[in-house]
Amino acid sequence: QPEKALKLYEFEGSPFCRRVREVLTSLNLDYEVYPCPKGGSKYRNQVQALGGKMQFPFLVDENTGEQLYESQKIIHHLFKHYGKTGTTPQKYAHYPKIPAVALIGTLVNGVRGVYINKQIIDRAAPEHLLELWGFEASPYTRVVRGVLTELEIPFKFHNVAKERWQDQGPALLRLKPGKYVPLAGGKREQVVQLMNRQKQDIQVPYLIDPNQNVKMFDSAKIIAYLQQQYG
Repeated sequence: QPEKALKLYEFEGSPFCRRVREVLTSLNLDYEVYPCPKGGSKYRNQVQALGGKMQFPFLVDENTGEQLYESQKIIHHLFKHYGKTGTTPQKYAHYPKIPAVALIGTLVNGVRGVYINKQIIDRAAPEHLLELWGFEASPYTRVVRGVLTELEIPFKFHNVAKERWQDQGPALLRLKPGKYVPLAGGKREQVVQLMNRQKQDIQVPYLIDPNQNVKMFDSAKIIAYLQQQYG
């Protein structure tokens, strides 16, 4: 992980932001999210002040001193500084100008994570960043991030990417049956201990709210908690 946290200003429903999140997952990088839903002002105004225009995604990398707009430029930056070879793989090097596939995903998700919840405008952010564990392709993680966006709640996202073929599939339908044993020395091994799972398995999303000393699994329960506490 970078010495200083990567800061991503984005909103969940943006297909251009999704491109960047996919690469962050593939590189297994953690980062701070400052949600910028349409209609919001808190972090959108920060982006305007920092970069001179209100465009998303916007990455702030204090490790290199760079601030970047444009999803493709951000992706090249991530692979250059945090990839194994320093070059962008062909898969991620040339995205279509119109993100049709990602846009379909936004529509299927009910446009969740695009617009601010108008009831919470100008509400102060929590004192400490919430922490969320998940990965980009997880539909259960996406709906939680969508609510965090709509409530304009900043959080630290911990990527828990699948590290090998044995990790594929949900816990009950994993390709490799039997007791789950995470890759030794891998990030998932650390997370299993953090989550204190009796079955020694990964379950995402997992939320920690240090402001209320809350730790919880299950997307539906997490969403209900966020709406009650911050909605």
